[in-house]
Amino acid sequence: MKILLTGAAGQLGQALRQQLPEGIELIATSRSGGDGLLPLDLADAGACRAAVLTHRPDWVLNGGAYTAVDRAESEPELALAVNGGAPRAFAEALLETGGRLLQVSTDFVFNGQQGSPYRPEQSRDPLGAYGATKAAGEDAVEQLLAASGQGVILRTSWVIGPVGKNFALTMLRLHRERGASGQAIGVVEDQMGCPTSTATLAAACWRAITANVQETVLHWCDAGAASWFDVAVAVGELAQELGLLLQPAPVNPLTTAEYPLPAQRPSYSLLDCSSSRRALQLEPTPWRKALRQLLEAVP
Repeated sequence: MKILLTGAAGQLGQALRQQLPEGIELIATSRSGGDGLLPLDLADAGACRAAVLTHRPDWVLNGGAYTAVDRAESEPELALAVNGGAPRAFAEALLETGGRLLQVSTDFVFNGQQGSPYRPEQSRDPLGAYGATKAAGEDAVEQLLAASGQGVILRTSWVIGPVGKNFALTMLRLHRERGASGQAIGVVEDQMGCPTSTATLAAACWRAITANVQETVLHWCDAGAASWFDVAVAVGELAQELGLLLQPAPVNPLTTAEYPLPAQRPSYSLLDCSSSRRALQLEPTPWRKALRQLLEAVP
């Protein structure tokens, strides 16, 4: 089986490469290429189409994305080219070659106002530019590939890993910097969801491909629910247990209003993963356990 992977240098891409199943020929790409990766700029729709037509993969695993949520408010055209244009280009080319697309998407396609976990079939209603561009990518997959069964959308939430830039590593750095002095970290506590480790997300992606799932939309995150405040506190506690720091910093809860950012976030974006877990036949990992495993793997 031949897989074209995008975003191979990113935090999810690295986890996907580490967990590569046997018998798969991987064509790994990143925006700049190098280090064994082929260059592929997701903002270039023509290059995306050409990559599919040239390599003719059995699957495109689109793990790359424009993920700068706040910067997307000032760069909506670039975010849309990457998050909406690339999936459309892949889908158009796959209609010709016959392969399938696994499009990794996000909880930010929902507005977060219903106060209960979102099911895969629920309507999209994004709040900001990032969510809107990811919703556009989902639209393209559904419009072009749903009828033929060639498209799979896998939504996830709050992705964290042992490499790259993410909330868990930022909190680890702040705990290390401020723990000894007792200087507090302020973290929002009125946004609820669930973190997802790149390790468990990569396993779900590979299972979707190797099991050749037929669902159009899947949800995958680690088990449980948390606020950003909960995750920040857990990073400090677990890092101390693991000997990664001597003393965690105090964490002060903030409201969203007290920590304004350019992009509006959904206040409750927990994903209902029950049907997807049955489809993938994977047991979820509690988010705190996954976070501990992540911290153990920090270089």
